[in-house]
Amino acid sequence: MRQMITLTINGKKYKAEEGQNLLQVALDNGIEIPHLCYHEKLTPYGGCRLCLVEVSNRKKTTMTTSCTYPAAQGIKVETDTPQVRKARQRVMEMILALAPDSPGIQRQAHDLGIVKPGFTVESDGCIRCGLCVRACGELVGLNTITFACKGAKRKVEPPYDEEAKSCIGCGTCVVICPTGCLKMKDLGEERRIDKWKRVMEMKKCTECSLPYIPQPQVEFIMDKALEKPPEDWFQKCPDCR
Repeated sequence: MRQMITLTINGKKYKAEEGQNLLQVALDNGIEIPHLCYHEKLTPYGGCRLCLVEVSNRKKTTMTTSCTYPAAQGIKVETDTPQVRKARQRVMEMILALAPDSPGIQRQAHDLGIVKPGFTVESDGCIRCGLCVRACGELVGLNTITFACKGAKRKVEPPYDEEAKSCIGCGTCVVICPTGCLKMKDLGEERRIDKWKRVMEMKKCTECSLPYIPQPQVEFIMDKALEKPPEDWFQKCPDCR
């Protein structure tokens, strides 16, 4: 178990586990810090830069991403200084330019005082936050998608931009995407995730005859589950079961 330490956030002292990231410490204590690429079940990435804070450690003050900065004894954290707000606004202008039609991004931008970006870029709505990449690798355990290229051309895609054949159609990437740019469609006997160029056959319930789960997902569960369900478990959908 980690050692407990005391740190100061916005002038008030709080207890935290040593090494715990500052963003989670703040959230646990009801202090809101805007963020998009962070999820408590995933490795911190620091990609969106929205969670910037000022950290003072002895005589040195730095601006840093709170999701990647470890809590330490005696440090002082400011989450809403003029410098922090200005930096977040600049970051949000870039994010909004990448996903101008996303309601979730629009709400966060409005909260930061940004109505529209100061420039336009070609984008498919992806903000390169990496949540889908990390969720597929760390939660599902498949690493179906990855980052490709660098700089302005950086994007998320299956390896070699070909069909993501290891994708099981679980939808984790779709659910966790903060902009809604990932779409999953159930079309009768098929499930499609066009972003990953993936089309999967759906397994039908033997009772009601409705397709309800991708066949690759069934095979994945039967192969990887620590406690395997009965062989006939997927013959019926949850409602009929």
